[in-house]
Amino acid sequence: MSYPNYLQSFDINKMLEDYPLGDELLQRFKGMSKAELKKLQNERFLEVMEKAWTIPFYQRIWGDAGVKQQDIKSLDDITKLPLISKSDIMDSVERFPPFGDFHGLDNIAPENRPPIVFHTTSGTTGTPQPLLFGPKSREIQSLLVGRSYRFMGLKPASTIQSCYGHGMINGGHYIREAVTHYTNSIFLSAGTGVETRSVQQVNLMKTFGVNVLVGFVDYIKRLSDVAKEEGIVPGKDIKIDMIIGHLGMESRDAISKAWGGAELFDWYGVGDTGTIAAEGPDHDGMHVWEDAQYLEILDTETNEVVVPGTVGNMVVTCLYKDDVYPIIRFNTHDITEELLTENKIGFPFKRIRGFMGRSDNMVKLRGINIYPQGVGPMLEERKEFLGEFICKAIRDETGRDELIVYVEVDVKPEARASLLPEYKALLKQKIGIEVGVELVGEGELTALTQVDVRQKPIRLLDERVM
Repeated sequence: MSYPNYLQSFDINKMLEDYPLGDELLQRFKGMSKAELKKLQNERFLEVMEKAWTIPFYQRIWGDAGVKQQDIKSLDDITKLPLISKSDIMDSVERFPPFGDFHGLDNIAPENRPPIVFHTTSGTTGTPQPLLFGPKSREIQSLLVGRSYRFMGLKPASTIQSCYGHGMINGGHYIREAVTHYTNSIFLSAGTGVETRSVQQVNLMKTFGVNVLVGFVDYIKRLSDVAKEEGIVPGKDIKIDMIIGHLGMESRDAISKAWGGAELFDWYGVGDTGTIAAEGPDHDGMHVWEDAQYLEILDTETNEVVVPGTVGNMVVTCLYKDDVYPIIRFNTHDITEELLTENKIGFPFKRIRGFMGRSDNMVKLRGINIYPQGVGPMLEERKEFLGEFICKAIRDETGRDELIVYVEVDVKPEARASLLPEYKALLKQKIGIEVGVELVGEGELTALTQVDVRQKPIRLLDERVM
């Protein structure tokens, strides 16, 4: 039978023209006006909307909200559309198992259906979410990673080791595709500590001359400790130029120093949308790839657009996903804020501070919003802090909520009690209210944070709902 293969399903030359990378990225966007960018965004938004109106998922959600096709004439009308989130996708899967009705494939004849890349989320918080990608949107998603790496200053012919997980989850696979399709680097798909033991990972780096590490920085930091335990000196035996990861609010100095002075770069994206923003050589926030992603920052409670420079949820519309699984006003529940200073690169793109925590993983304590991911960086000024921590939210017998922060420190057990008042005072000063603190030794929190086996370590144990 005749049916399309992957490379026949999209025009790769047009894709590279529409979504430039390398020197072409600067040539295309440096000095572009915001009005010209808005025109490009509007054209792509309307193409995505045309596809989305044919999909039962959006027909149902938008119909229930009373939105009609003629109501959306331009990107300026986007606020008329309701937000969607992972819960809506999972509701679709429950109604129409096993893949849901959000992708737009059901009405395509088998012989005409494009090849599909299929992954799932990790499922650590429940049933894994299906992730489906058409060839065009899959390649643009990968290209945006390659664009980000090259924008950061990835050297030609680098050797990159990836600590992203593989298996059914998307992360490691699309990073491999990005590097092999859109750079000329050698790629080592080491994966997590479960897939390739940490000792073996550091030996791979030494043996093959790895100069770039990519992954979640909590584990990358852990690998520097493993290297030292093996008698391998980061910066001497393993010479890392760049660490490209998800830094969030983590301390850059500690991670850079652990790897002999490597330069760190942050980027942000989620499995459904791909790369949304990336730090550049200016190290001045993260540049949102606004030719591919339309980013709104909305109030975490009202869903109204926040005053620029105010913290809010990142809500994303993918301007390139007009083939399979269009994503329109997807609430990531990740919070950030827009940076309002001048873009030193000369791009018309907005910049964001980066990932600052999750609004659905927030602890509200006596009127103060506490984001667990932000607690670690508060402790970085303490020289004995080893970088690992976890927060526990509890409710006492009177119904009062409390937060306890467990901290790994390089201090003998008998000396820890004398340090507790200093840690409590530090956190009270930075958070605004008093929280509990317990100091423990190196590695004692690993079973709770799962930093050695998870891409994203656990930072909050919420025992109020048990």
